[in-house]
Amino acid sequence: MPEEVITHSAEETIAWGRQFALRLRAPVLVLLSGELGSGKTTLTKGIVAGLSAAPEDEVTSPTFTLLREYGSGKRVFHGDLYRIENFHDFETLGLEDVFAEPAILILEWSEKFPLKTPWPVIRLLLEHLGGDSRHIVEF
Repeated sequence: MPEEVITHSAEETIAWGRQFALRLRAPVLVLLSGELGSGKTTLTKGIVAGLSAAPEDEVTSPTFTLLREYGSGKRVFHGDLYRIENFHDFETLGLEDVFAEPAILILEWSEKFPLKTPWPVIRLLLEHLGGDSRHIVEF
């Protein structure tokens, strides 16, 4: 049964991300979907902080860098596929290095992820409900 939660502030979204992180074990691919402003990066702040890979204020959207690595002991990656237009763009991300060893990979705009992976996959859909409220569904 899919898990659902409604958060009412950025702080609640981050807190839910911290709790969600406790369930993650490498290797795993966390695929985030949702419109602009739905809270994908905010949720990722909580996940990365919950994994003790970086403080939440160090987690920023990788829209222009496309892929960030956090943590020194754990391999935690945060990618953003928003600007990916075609498979060639996707190939330039260097994800083959990420998949070389067990890691936790969080991808925003995951509907643009064109590959199958042998890693377990967790999908989260985020919806903006107005104001600071977000609906998060795991499916």
